[in-house]
Amino acid sequence: MFTTKLMKSFTARAMKYQTKDFFIVGGENYGQGSSREHAAIAPRYLGLKVVIAKSFARIHWQNLANFGIVPLTFEVKSDWEKIEQEDKLELTDLRGKIKNESEFKVKNLTKDFEFTVTHNLSERQIESILEGSLINVVKKK
Repeated sequence: MFTTKLMKSFTARAMKYQTKDFFIVGGENYGQGSSREHAAIAPRYLGLKVVIAKSFARIHWQNLANFGIVPLTFEVKSDWEKIEQEDKLELTDLRGKIKNESEFKVKNLTKDFEFTVTHNLSERQIESILEGSLINVVKKK
């Protein structure tokens, strides 16, 4: 069973927040059927920085990292149910945390609670995210 909270007006809302960076909160197997690069490129262009999900489709997870988007997983999957559209989430020092930690806290400022997220990114994926994309890594070398 796949769970998702569908945002029907994603593009318009993303354009609204494009310069402020934003999160997507997804359910199980986030990105299933989205193995093409454009499923990560388009949201990245719109300002997406982080996806927090219960779990990821493997190829989409890799594409997110390749295009500089941080894929994070809920440590406790039921925390997903506590987050609603328009909740303001805060994740401080993301760059430092993904380099040095595999588990850290995200604060839901709207509801005043914290939840734990994890990543199992490789050194190459972390470099890609920190440089903004795998393309930037290759150009740099």
